[in-house]
Order: sequence, then C-alpha cells, then structure tokens
Amino acid sequence: MTAREPRIPGPDHPITVEKTGQRVIARVGGHVIADSSRALTLREANYPPVQYIPIEDVDRTLLAASTAQTYCPYKGDASYYSITLADGDLADVVWSYREPYDSVAAIADHVAFYTDRVDVAVGD
Repeated sequence: MTAREPRIPGPDHPITVEKTGQRVIARVGGHVIADSSRALTLREANYPPVQYIPIEDVDRTLLAASTAQTYCPYKGDASYYSITLADGDLADVVWSYREPYDSVAAIADHVAFYTDRVDVAVGD
C-alpha cells in the first residue's frame, strides 16, 4: 500500500480510546470468540463506540486471516479476519490496525468485530 498522510483527530472529528472497565464477550451463536477484561472503547465522531479486544483474549483458532484491507485516514490500514466455525464461516467480520497511527496507538494488538454479525456484550 502507498503511504498516506494521516489526519489528526480534533474538534471536527474527535477520537478517544479508553479502558472499557468491564468484561467484554464476543460470541457467534454459542461460540465464545473473545472474552476480555482488558478491552478498550474507541469513540470516533458520531459513530457508535467500538470495543477493541486484545488479540491475546481472542480464540485465534477460530480466526483465518483475510486478504481484505481498508484504510482510515485517522487510524491507518486495517487488516481483516474471518471467523471459521464448523457450521460455516463469517467472512471479514474481525479487523485490526496492526500499526495504527500515533493518535490511536493504544489499539495496536487489538481486534474489533462487526456487531451486526458478531454479538459483542459489555458487562458481566
């Protein structure tokens, strides 16, 4: 990918990253994909908050790296994973910023899930 000029969050496009402070569990059907007490909540502009879970707290045996990539001028290049289960795959429902821009550096080594396909519950 070509180098891009990062945009800095500010009043017109705020981004915050904070410790969630509660247990976060990601499930597909009866399968627990991730279970963490160390998640981070990323709030960006007017988008819904996103839970970023440390990759160490994810069942990586259920993830398959994808060739899909996207770019965010505020966060950087995102890489994707599919969730592979015995009853079928969910393509490109997990993403990670492996080398996020400095303004969101805390989300490195974390993954997030598309909540329309993966149930992400916050709290016990």
